Amino acid sequence: MAIEDYYSTLRVAIAQGEAFYSEQPPFHPGTAYPEYLFQDEIGAGANPAYEAVRNCLRMLDLDREHCGEKKWNPLREVIQPGERVVIKPNFVLSRHYEGGELFAIITQPSVLRALVDYAYLALKGEGEVIIADAPQEDCNFAELLERTHLSAVQEFYWQKRRFEIKVLDLRDWWLDRQPHDAANYMARRKKLQGDPSGSITVNLGRHSKFYGLPQRKQFYGADYNREETISHHEGEVQEYVISRTILNADVVISAPKLKVHKKVGVTLNAKGLVGINTNKNCIVHYTLGTPQHGGDQFPPALLNAKEEFITKTKRRLHDLLLAQQSPVTDAMYSALAKSWRKIAKPVIGSISEDKTMFDGGNWHGNDSAWRMVSDLMKVILYADKNGVLREAPQRKVFAVIDGIIGGENNGPLLPEAKRAGVVIAGCNPLAVDIVSTRLMGLDWRKLKWIDDLLCSERFGCFVREVREIKIASNQSDFENMFEHNERLLGFKPHPGWQEFLEIE
Repeated sequence: MAIEDYYSTLRVAIAQGEAFYSEQPPFHPGTAYPEYLFQDEIGAGANPAYEAVRNCLRMLDLDREHCGEKKWNPLREVIQPGERVVIKPNFVLSRHYEGGELFAIITQPSVLRALVDYAYLALKGEGEVIIADAPQEDCNFAELLERTHLSAVQEFYWQKRRFEIKVLDLRDWWLDRQPHDAANYMARRKKLQGDPSGSITVNLGRHSKFYGLPQRKQFYGADYNREETISHHEGEVQEYVISRTILNADVVISAPKLKVHKKVGVTLNAKGLVGINTNKNCIVHYTLGTPQHGGDQFPPALLNAKEEFITKTKRRLHDLLLAQQSPVTDAMYSALAKSWRKIAKPVIGSISEDKTMFDGGNWHGNDSAWRMVSDLMKVILYADKNGVLREAPQRKVFAVIDGIIGGENNGPLLPEAKRAGVVIAGCNPLAVDIVSTRLMGLDWRKLKWIDDLLCSERFGCFVREVREIKIASNQSDFENMFEHNERLLGFKPHPGWQEFLEIE
């Protein structure tokens, strides 16, 4: 199948079942399916995620003529023997910082086990399967591996087939976060190996959605050093530092979590592409200031004069001290922070939590983050192995969203668990994102990155109109979701998006 024809397949499958996960590594299916390669290795209990992934592959009509038979190979038209397959989960954090459900934040490993099995089946044992992501800076990857038990999946495949499943942390460093102080001091930054294949800078130039914006000096990225962020987004220099492992892939299986997001509305395939960046400070997250001053850091008229003063002072100290990434300036900031807490804060006061939750562009008026989402979709589809944008797509992206337990309200990092029991899958990641947003009970038409990708004439996503998308599901209400206004799964958006993003 030609790659353009592949992306033009706008069929999306939704399987809904039990809303719990298998907790028995290495997460064998609970049923000996005819095509399953390890008939003597069956789980003691149910594995709803594995079953839902399989049901999605079946409802997508993949390898339809052999469905239900031993030789059924649903990903045979997606993956060819000898290819490099990268499974890209959402591994943003290793814990829920408020003690909630971790698997409302990250992709659960029983979903990944199913994807590994069907990828290996398509490869016929020839090629590579790599699980890779660049989590948030304060994710403890060793802790994440312990919580997910992915080593059990690796060991199982090595013992049974002498086949190596690689699991990669693509970051160059991580932050050993301390709960008593939120400042990201240099002493807590631990160097990592990073992507063993290295990174490559991709310049989108005039094709970036940041090209031509006037307020670039106000850009803020993932770290205190704003000058670094700005230097990657000046004029025709619109750069992202991307994992070579990702760009070298023949097929990327995108496996994000079904959850809401504070900056772009929802975390699905497109937003999940932040994890292909090895230097996330190249990514513009928001623009300093309020809309009346050309920014989107806070909603308009939210802060009073005293609160604006506190916010600007804190930002100046970040720019002057923490951005230097020096032990000396870190110590100066620490001393000032302690003085503030002991002396100034009791007199001046602070900004209430119901306002600070919007800080950083965490609301529907964020006019920056959607641009990087749109940019990254161009990269994953059209950037070749050398990071050069081509006219035709360079690799296949197969999308499988883990919504067995989703995340709502304060997402993506502190969500409440939403037991939805769904997996959504398809060959076109944008079509899957649109369907998933609507399934959550949210209005995809109010997401700027979706609107931009639908309208893109060049470097597009092969979806022009939502009515072209065909939905297959075991729930009839899901199949005709674009014909009514029911809220379906009824996810609660992030507070900065509430009373805006809900379907009406």
